[in-house]
Amino acid sequence: MKISTKGRYALRLMADIAQYGGGGPVSLRDAARRQQLSDKYLEQIVTPLARAGLVRSVRGAGGGYLLTRLPEEYTVGEILRPLEGDLAPVECATDQDFCPRSGDCVTVELWQDIHRAVSAVVDGTTLADLIARSAEKQAARKLGTE
Repeated sequence: MKISTKGRYALRLMADIAQYGGGGPVSLRDAARRQQLSDKYLEQIVTPLARAGLVRSVRGAGGGYLLTRLPEEYTVGEILRPLEGDLAPVECATDQDFCPRSGDCVTVELWQDIHRAVSAVVDGTTLADLIARSAEKQAARKLGTE
């Protein structure tokens, strides 16, 4: 299983909004600059996030995007899925009717185990966890340069 650039950038965008949106909306242009991403590409990414109810837009001068909940209430999995779909490595990991051989297949349990392991990580990690990791990295970087 490979997470696309849209999925990876969605996580970075959500973390950016969480970190910098404390007082109000975060513009895609500002987030793109901080994350060194194309604001046009972020426009494509924010649409499914908004459709999923993860962010809301504020129009007008000073507008941008806000989280709809607190960072600790978002899981990485719920941010990835609107862009990536199901995170199963193969179809038969979640749909036993997909393959007529699933009852005799020697690998189906392996695919299910992989799917459960990935789901446990992405559904057990919150946006707040990512922000805390970022803060730790920034602090370590400052200590290393002083």
